[in-house]
Amino acid sequence: MKRLFPLFLALSLSLSLSACGAPTVGDVGASEQFFAMDTIMTVNVLDENGEAAVQAARAEIDRLEQMLSRTREDSVIALLNTHAGDGSALAVEPELGALLRFAQSVSQDLPGCFDITIAPVMDAWGFTREERHVPDPDTLADTLALVDWRALTVAEDDASARLEEPGMAVDLGAVAKGFAAQRAADAIRAAGGTSALLDLGGNITVLGSKPDGADWRVAVKDPQDTERQLGVVSLRDKTLSTSGGYERYFEANGITYHHILDPETGYPADSGLLSVTVVSSDPLLADALSTALFVAGRQAALDYWRSRDDFELILCGSDGVVTVTEGLTFAFRGEEHGYPCETARR
Repeated sequence: MKRLFPLFLALSLSLSLSACGAPTVGDVGASEQFFAMDTIMTVNVLDENGEAAVQAARAEIDRLEQMLSRTREDSVIALLNTHAGDGSALAVEPELGALLRFAQSVSQDLPGCFDITIAPVMDAWGFTREERHVPDPDTLADTLALVDWRALTVAEDDASARLEEPGMAVDLGAVAKGFAAQRAADAIRAAGGTSALLDLGGNITVLGSKPDGADWRVAVKDPQDTERQLGVVSLRDKTLSTSGGYERYFEANGITYHHILDPETGYPADSGLLSVTVVSSDPLLADALSTALFVAGRQAALDYWRSRDDFELILCGSDGVVTVTEGLTFAFRGEEHGYPCETARR
């Protein structure tokens, strides 16, 4: 399921966006689809520097995967995890140190909702190796005791990091695609690209406008039926990131278990939300918050949104209500499928 769904999502988004000006054969520019960070990614650049910009973006994504993937034995994150608890600080690239520090700041802002040291619990559920199962209570308790972002120490200059306790491990799945989108967008701009759309496994980042000067229009899927749409968001120089329990899950004894785990309980988050979409000019923030606010729930998500001015939200609840924050240009289509829509205001 994990490998099939991102492919479906990428293809469905491509079809949805094609009607709104995405690249087609004969357009100026370039497009490439490839597999990275355990998902299907597509990079489209729609101007004369398209080919060079696409290749620059892909090279940057490949570079970051070699740094961030904990399932690659030679990655920096894998080495950090290997040295957990041995008292040594591992030299890391400052960009990675800054990323770890950013993840800790999200944990601090949203206590109990986000923790990149969740890796041992992810492993206990079998999500890492695609051997999904419900862990026994003792195993879950043992691994949950290893989850504590405060026990990840990052040097002040971001050049080294260490995990304080043996058995601890970092998983950057909740921030890696946002970080890759941020850096790939920078690479596209440096190569002269000005109009682009990056689909990094459901994390959609757009640069500038479409070639005709119009905003990009990106569909938000219905989490209960991904062939349908909740609506379409108009975007320019923004990232749209969606997290939902429908993305990766399995069933056991008639119960569905999804992959977004609550760091406090070790079980799949049960916050009353089916999906959270975050829109921001910061791809990294959008990626992290879509996960953290899914765990937090509707009211906490809205409270956090009201405390800041750098992102917007689309929340789809298990009660069937879609909540859209007032800063978005959103063409709602969920009424066709029985969803009421409300606007959240500051």
